[in-house]
Amino acid sequence: MSIDTKTAINAADFEKYSNPIPGREYIMGLFDEPGKFLNREQLGKTLKLFDDEEKEALRRRLRAMERDGQLNFDPRKGYSLLTSQDMVEGKIIGHPDGFGFLSIDQGGDDLFLHDSQMLKAFPGDRVQARITGTDRRGRQEAQIVNVLEKNMTELVGRLRVEDGEYYLQPENSRICNEIDIPDDQLKGAQAGQYVTVEITEYPCNRFNAEGRVVEILGDSMAPGMEIDVAIRNHDIPHKWPKDALAAAEALGEEVKETDKQHRADLRALPFVTIDGEDARDFDDAVYCEKRKSGGWRLFVAIADVSHYVAPGSALDQEAAERGTSVYFPGHVVPMLPEALSNGLCSLNPHVDRLVMVCEMAINSAGKMTSYKFSEGIIHSHARLTYTQVGALVSAPETELGRAVARNHTDVVPHIHSLHHLYAVLRKARTKRGSIDFEKQEVQFKFTEDRKIESIVPVVRNDAHKMIEEFMLCANVATAQFLEKLEIPALYRVHEGPVEKKLTNLRAFLGERGLNLAGGEKPTPAHYDRLLKGLGERPDAQIIRMMMLRSLSQAEYSSDNQGHFGLAYPAYAHFTSPIRRYPDLLVHRAIRSVIRRSESGSVIRRALKKVTGVGSDPVQRIKNATPLAPGNSYPYDLAAMKNLAEHCSTVSRRADKAGWDVEAWLKCEYMQDHVGDVFSGVISTVTNFGLFIELDDTQVEGLVHVTALNNDYYQFDAAQQRLVGERTHASFGIGDKINIRVVRVDMDQRKIEFELAVKDEVQSAPKPRKRKGGRGKSVKGAGKAPR
Repeated sequence: MSIDTKTAINAADFEKYSNPIPGREYIMGLFDEPGKFLNREQLGKTLKLFDDEEKEALRRRLRAMERDGQLNFDPRKGYSLLTSQDMVEGKIIGHPDGFGFLSIDQGGDDLFLHDSQMLKAFPGDRVQARITGTDRRGRQEAQIVNVLEKNMTELVGRLRVEDGEYYLQPENSRICNEIDIPDDQLKGAQAGQYVTVEITEYPCNRFNAEGRVVEILGDSMAPGMEIDVAIRNHDIPHKWPKDALAAAEALGEEVKETDKQHRADLRALPFVTIDGEDARDFDDAVYCEKRKSGGWRLFVAIADVSHYVAPGSALDQEAAERGTSVYFPGHVVPMLPEALSNGLCSLNPHVDRLVMVCEMAINSAGKMTSYKFSEGIIHSHARLTYTQVGALVSAPETELGRAVARNHTDVVPHIHSLHHLYAVLRKARTKRGSIDFEKQEVQFKFTEDRKIESIVPVVRNDAHKMIEEFMLCANVATAQFLEKLEIPALYRVHEGPVEKKLTNLRAFLGERGLNLAGGEKPTPAHYDRLLKGLGERPDAQIIRMMMLRSLSQAEYSSDNQGHFGLAYPAYAHFTSPIRRYPDLLVHRAIRSVIRRSESGSVIRRALKKVTGVGSDPVQRIKNATPLAPGNSYPYDLAAMKNLAEHCSTVSRRADKAGWDVEAWLKCEYMQDHVGDVFSGVISTVTNFGLFIELDDTQVEGLVHVTALNNDYYQFDAAQQRLVGERTHASFGIGDKINIRVVRVDMDQRKIEFELAVKDEVQSAPKPRKRKGGRGKSVKGAGKAPR
């Protein structure tokens, strides 16, 4: 090797290799013009490498540079520098099993990222990558070349130690990276504790990411740890900026007299709030009365948050970032500071509160014939619970029913009026054909030190359904109002089933002798008719779940697309501005119209449009009171589209955080039941086993296919069954089954079951051999996904 070539060798290379060669940067510098190709032989001659060991070292280095995306290789031409044409850009999507995908910016199929590639970056990072070929399943593979935008700044997880070296094991199962923590960056944290770590060095080809402990959450089984971890794992804002807290405190605890001016005074009407026992913020109050001409007048009064939270204020900026309150068992991360959410804005009993009121006329058939909105003031006459009202209207002879009647004599007649109206609205809803899944929910009961005492089903009574029905009415009136005035606003939209999911659902139903009518375009009425026909079938809950899975997820949109599940052509969220930002935006939209009208004349003219009176009042409203964005409503359609995407994202984030906490709590609960026997229903069948949902508690666990050791099972994807080759015994979705709890893995949030009885399977007729061969063999299948 010549003296000049030796000067290109890194000092580190001299230390690492007995026969070092020039570094990567030097080799890349040999490609002095775009599109230049050099094969290994040409590079060896240029670098004056003649020894066999030197040539082998060059070969290995070139392969490593190709692997790491520094050089491109063409079998005919040799090596060249990668150009932008060789690259694609996109965002990384992680998978719990360690691999990932690259969602390409320009669209098209996602590219597969091997486990080794996922160690170079984090999910959510925008990267530059090159396509390297296809894997055995025909998926295009990619290799990460550069990280363009770093998404990860902090991570939460368990602190681990191995051979004296500390590292973070992230709680997020889609992150496979381990974060090295130097000893001097532990801040006193102990192995096994949950901590929050700030990323100080991003991962690279040779080294793990590195970080420092910024927060010690505590021991894994500490009370409330599951919530602390979920909040940080899902990046839920939970610390209040000082200016937001100061702004909330400055508003005071009581409604100012000046704020009561120019409002509809409804304090004499016996409004009541009806919520759960543990509710602390009261969004809504209701009242109704019979009309002399027949039918009812229904008033839904909603906390007037928009009066206190101005667009662009410190409170508004924080509420917009949070987007929604996040509810966990026994804990809430509110969208607004408690001084507002539980105080000044909450419709607490026996105090004056500012409200936005939706007053609706509903005829004897349960049809809304008119509506109007106004800024009002109410004085709630009672704070009642669902349990109390349920007893009053459905079991008045019980001790609780008599107690409610005795203690609330002034509002009891009005509650009965509300219940009568509910019965009419419920009948109309059935006729309309909205989908009523009635999904069973569960509630966690805790001891004083927040250990789980039990998991019990939530019983929904008429009081729950009554309030739900009234809120639906107000939300529908709101959507109609916004749509007729063509105000840029957020709608809650829900699309019908897509073709693939509908096909899968029909195949599933066909196995059970059921049919969903409606052909390629089933309506909500078709869904509801099938649901009502399930009766007391043992697999009814699973069928409901599969029907629910066939539908898309509801989301927010600036474009009204209707709500399939509720069978409404237009639907918006009006009823919860304390805990949902879209509702606050809707209130601002309504207020902008009210305050630009002359003593509410705009609203009255809009009302005439709804009732079919007048020529073209909507056009008159537009001409008289332009709806261009102003200080009170500074939003155009483009802003609404961005807000719709953000609000949908944070809503899904809140759901995922809640599911994580429930999974943690269910695992913690089942730790005390290892060895116990429970009954349940098969909720999912996969090639690696059966997922069982236990009765009442909704705890889900896996019976792995290897635990079915009396036969060799094959997975029939079309019929969603595991079928034994020798016995022809089968397991399918909806089958009742008894299991024994074998193991609980708190780290992975997984519960393992085994069959509890000797006659482990139900016999089934020998299936006909289907065209195309047998089902997929599942012997020794992989682990269950989280």
